[in-house]
Amino acid sequence: MTKNVALTTSKVGVGFRQQMILLAIAMAAIATMPVCAIADSGAQATKLVVQEERTSDGAIHRDNGVYRDTQQRIKKLNDGGRRVADYQLSKAQCWLDVSFHEYSRNDRGNFPQEALSESQRIISTLEKNQDAGQETPLVNGAEKLRLDLWARYELLKKHGGYQCATQQTACAEVELVHAGNEIHEAGWRHAKPYVQIAEDLIGAAEKAAASCVPAVVPTAVILAPAVTPALPVPATLIKEKIVLSADALFYFDKSGNGDLLPKGRVELDDLAQKISAGRTGVISLDLVGYTDRLGAVAYNFRLSKARANTVKVYLQEHGVSVPISVNGRGLQDQIIACKGISQSTVLHTCLQPNRRVEVFVTQLDQH
Repeated sequence: MTKNVALTTSKVGVGFRQQMILLAIAMAAIATMPVCAIADSGAQATKLVVQEERTSDGAIHRDNGVYRDTQQRIKKLNDGGRRVADYQLSKAQCWLDVSFHEYSRNDRGNFPQEALSESQRIISTLEKNQDAGQETPLVNGAEKLRLDLWARYELLKKHGGYQCATQQTACAEVELVHAGNEIHEAGWRHAKPYVQIAEDLIGAAEKAAASCVPAVVPTAVILAPAVTPALPVPATLIKEKIVLSADALFYFDKSGNGDLLPKGRVELDDLAQKISAGRTGVISLDLVGYTDRLGAVAYNFRLSKARANTVKVYLQEHGVSVPISVNGRGLQDQIIACKGISQSTVLHTCLQPNRRVEVFVTQLDQH
């Protein structure tokens, strides 16, 4: 892996997906960058070099060190027992992600520094074992877009299942501020992708909160005997889970129909045949996509949902006519943690079981 990470990508002419991929690659590079790469520029610095002076490799290396050290502080908090899905730790990570994202796109405004400072403020508060609060400031004078989404965030925080939706909520708020900044910097076309991320994340958060609260079973009402025909006995439903490896389905970091591997197509053809022909009692399918824990939360969420949606379309094109729902859960519900592994190739292989698409088949009990 190259150690000199290029951070001057133009804000014009690069697609959003490509930018997110570049961001994930660059953040991974910073996480593994040796200390000597920034030794001449002060590893303890907390502020970025001002834009006008960011013209040399030394200045960029110094800024890489600021991002790397901030990321290490988040890791240390997690190592100390604070959950990755903790609302405040998640928000610190998401502020760091959007700061680096705009820095890598050569944002010439104050947003990268202000987003980074907000991440560091939360981290410093947590390091003192204090409450960093629930507020999400409109840094750099960002416009407050989509008041309806902000209202949904506040309602969600009062939901009984909110503890299962903290990570998505925190990142959704940050992404909406990110969009509000882009309105001023580059207009609606550049803000739209981040509004979409915020919408997707809050939708996933609401579903996670709803599934986190046990369903309330209504009390049965006992009726007096009446001369009415007996109601039929409800059919019994059973749900089967089928796990498909994302590594077997798709090329690495890909999600489209054209990215399906030959082995993946064979697996999906077999599944479609079983559902459409051999399992006449099937009444619905639920597809849930997952990624491993590497990379940014918002990017992993979108990748996991895109893969699940591609599987849905493929099954429908191959004869499956029952209703199919799609959900992406990103880096949630990791099967294996692979703690203590630092070598990137070994870690990537170890985390493979987490990269998956789960198929839940709901069918009538035929017995």
